[in-house]
Amino acid sequence: MYAEERRRQIASLTAVEGRVNVTELAERFDVTAETIRRDLAILHNEGIVHRVHGGAVASQSFLTTEFSLDARFRSAPTAKSAIARAATQFLPEDPGAGIFLDAGTTINGLADLIAAAGKTQHWSIVTNSLPIALDLSSCGLTDVQLLGGTVRAITQAVVGDTALRTLALMRADVAFIGTNALTIDHGLSTADAQEAAVKSSMVTNARKVVVLCDSTKLGNDYLVSFAPLDAIDVVVTDTDAPESFVSELRERGIKVVLAKE
Repeated sequence: MYAEERRRQIASLTAVEGRVNVTELAERFDVTAETIRRDLAILHNEGIVHRVHGGAVASQSFLTTEFSLDARFRSAPTAKSAIARAATQFLPEDPGAGIFLDAGTTINGLADLIAAAGKTQHWSIVTNSLPIALDLSSCGLTDVQLLGGTVRAITQAVVGDTALRTLALMRADVAFIGTNALTIDHGLSTADAQEAAVKSSMVTNARKVVVLCDSTKLGNDYLVSFAPLDAIDVVVTDTDAPESFVSELRERGIKVVLAKE
C-alpha cells in the first residue's frame, strides 16, 4: 500500500470513528508505530486530523486539496477495480436505456468494463469525462455523448454552463457518480464548485443514482456538497468501510454493496 493511500484511509477512519489510536492503526496497516506517528503528523499539518496523545481526533474543517488524475488512479486501485466490477450489476437491462457516467477514476474503471463487455451499443451514454468518452468511443460504441464546455486540466472533466444547459434537457435511467467524500451530514462533496454543479445535475436528472466510493473517502468532507443522502439509491464501496458507517447508510434506506477485492 502506498503511504498516501494509507494516510487517506487513516483520515477516513478518523472522520468516521472520531478518534484513532496509534497502536491499533499500526496493527491494522501492518507498519510500525513510528510510521503511523509520521502519518498523523503529516495529516495534522494538512489540517485533516488533530494530533492528540496516543493518536488523533477528527478535524472539523472542510477539505479543499485536489489530487491529480495520476495520483487518483494510484490511490486504492484494487478497491476501485472491485467497486467497478460490483457496480456492473446496476447497469440497465433495457438496451435502450440512458446512462450518465460522471468523471472519476472509479467510474473510469466501470467504463472500461462496459467497453470490454461490448453490450452497450444500444445504450445512450452521456459523460463529462474526456478519458471515459475516449475509452468508450474507441471501442466502437456509437451512442456516446461528451458534454460540451470547459475542460478542467486536473480531472479532465468538462464543466460549465454549456454542460449544465445540456444536462437540464436530459434524463437518464441510471447515473453512476463518483465523489471525493461522503459523510452522513454533508452527503456527497467535492472540491470544485463547477464539477459539483455537473454532478448535482446528473443526480437530479436520473431515476436511480449509484455512487462509487472507496472507503478512504468515507467520513471526509470537501468544501462543496452536491447531493444529500436522500438523493442516493446505492453506494458501492469496499470491505474496509467502517461497519458503523455502513449501518447508518442502510438505516437511511440506501442500499450498500461491499465489493470484495
